[in-house]
Amino acid sequence: MLDINYIRQNPEEVAGMLKKRRQEEDCASLDELLEYDRQRRELVIKTDTLKALRNKVSKDIAVIKRTGQGSAEDLIREMKEVADKIAGMDETLGEIEKQIESILLSLPNKLHTDVPEGYSASENHISKDPVAFDHALDFPLMDHLDLGNKLGILDFERGAKISGTGFPVYIGKGARLERALLNFMLDYHTENHGYTEVFPPFMVNEDSLRGTGQWPKFADQVYYMNEDNLYAIPTAEVPVTNLHRDEMLKDEELPISYAAYSACFRREAGSYGKDTRGFLRVHQFNKIEMVKFTRPEESYDALEKILQNAEAILKALRIPYRVLLLCSGDISASATKCYDIEVWSPAEKKYLEASSCSNFEDYQARRANIRFKPAGSSKPTYVHTLNGSGLATSRLMVSLLENYQTAEGTIVVPEVLRKYTGFDRID
Repeated sequence: MLDINYIRQNPEEVAGMLKKRRQEEDCASLDELLEYDRQRRELVIKTDTLKALRNKVSKDIAVIKRTGQGSAEDLIREMKEVADKIAGMDETLGEIEKQIESILLSLPNKLHTDVPEGYSASENHISKDPVAFDHALDFPLMDHLDLGNKLGILDFERGAKISGTGFPVYIGKGARLERALLNFMLDYHTENHGYTEVFPPFMVNEDSLRGTGQWPKFADQVYYMNEDNLYAIPTAEVPVTNLHRDEMLKDEELPISYAAYSACFRREAGSYGKDTRGFLRVHQFNKIEMVKFTRPEESYDALEKILQNAEAILKALRIPYRVLLLCSGDISASATKCYDIEVWSPAEKKYLEASSCSNFEDYQARRANIRFKPAGSSKPTYVHTLNGSGLATSRLMVSLLENYQTAEGTIVVPEVLRKYTGFDRID
């Protein structure tokens, strides 16, 4: 969340950020926050004054009782009234601080100066020229659903029977190909990019969602298990970032880089009417997540590095892709700057999002209380957190199947995956 001191000192800047994000309605919450903050500071001064008075008079009472010079009854009665006032003020202060925290949790992050202004995804900027590979698709193409059905490697109908729409089933060589993708990406990131592998829980508590920004604003997007008060993770970002919640990291440990596999679960609330065919929109999918904890001055270099790490996977797989810099109306609430990597679907004739790489600066670290002591300083400060999909396999599978199909309706397995699959073709 944002620092209340920053908001207090830069209210016009924060209001401008909300307008750029197309969240003008939150400007009223900003005004309310500033008023609560004013009341809180006034109340703190009053209570501190009364507490100082109580401490002084308590010492005077102790002296009177010890020396026996005079009566302390009037002072005791007066201090009881003061104590009652302090108790009432502390209760009011607690309620005000709850309101302040609630509003702070609802406000989005600052925007980096590189972020272009725009209303929607249609105004995202192409960050670099699309990367293409010649797959010689000079024949009538099948989409990933037709290919999956023809080859018997995907079954969305049985997935719907078992769980509901949006829950795919991989079969035979399809399951092996999915597992090969995951193993390849994890190995590539740990062996070539210096990430430490983590295998996290797939269910988390409310504090973990709060720490990364999914709670409370996006609570409607996650699956909830009421009896256990646990949530199915929407991404491994949540458990991995919270590995260091409420911790003081050592300066020499930074940067910390983790790569994690997880299944991801998303309700996709509000997605009615969007394209839901096959892997285009699912409730369960697999993903490799990259998470970094860095010093503040290093975080934007780290963002470019995460982006390069994700791109390296697609270059190794020879999957056509492009990189977008998200505009102010499309970027997530927690991110200050975000790149999306989209893979090319020749059958759909469009690019599909397969990765997001984001810098959150200290927004998540404040919520999760993740700090470090910079070298030569005794004062702790918050780390910067970043993450990137490296990559999500659902849309990646669409692009892989369609780009590697043959005129005979078979699938050529990308060369880098063959040692993981044990076969070079699906037919």
